[in-house]
Amino acid sequence: MSTVSVISERCLSVSASGRLPIPVDPERLGIVVGRGGFNKRKVEETFNVKLHVDSEKGLVFVEPGEGASMYNVFRARKAVEALALGFPLEDVLLLADDLYDFEIIDLSEVARNQSDLSRIKSRIIGAEGKFKKTLEEVVGVKVVVGDKVVGLIGDFEQLRLAKEAISRLVRGQSHQTVIKFLERERYGLKRRRVDLWEKWSQV
Repeated sequence: MSTVSVISERCLSVSASGRLPIPVDPERLGIVVGRGGFNKRKVEETFNVKLHVDSEKGLVFVEPGEGASMYNVFRARKAVEALALGFPLEDVLLLADDLYDFEIIDLSEVARNQSDLSRIKSRIIGAEGKFKKTLEEVVGVKVVVGDKVVGLIGDFEQLRLAKEAISRLVRGQSHQTVIKFLERERYGLKRRRVDLWEKWSQV
């Protein structure tokens, strides 16, 4: 397989009370909760949900707060998964805005073996983290490279460009070639957004 794929929405069952269980590596539960429960409280306040942590089973249960809907629960689920992957809280809270989304790219689907997986991850990060930093700066997307996956937070266009850039790296294109592609696309993206703003300003 020469292109990366995004992990599809997990089929998690919701209980009759509206509680959604989210599997989290027990070693990452502390990050989700945060020091003194800070991260947990911020997610609850921002998404109007309640989080219940079961450290023995490695689960975080999400249920809607007062006046909230299951939409709040599913948005909060993305926030919990992003926190567990390693995104800072500031980036995770962007997901309260419908403009942003969280996607996970499964690198194990394109890697032939563990050595190849390490090589792909190294290419995405780049020497001293330079390519990852460039990807974030040029596109505006937030990126976290995990053990076998890459997490992305951004708007629709940012996610599209980031996924295409990673696919190009996996296919063997050089960092320089991919960066040139991103710079060309960034110009086109800015132009489209200006055109859209001008269109709506005339309405």
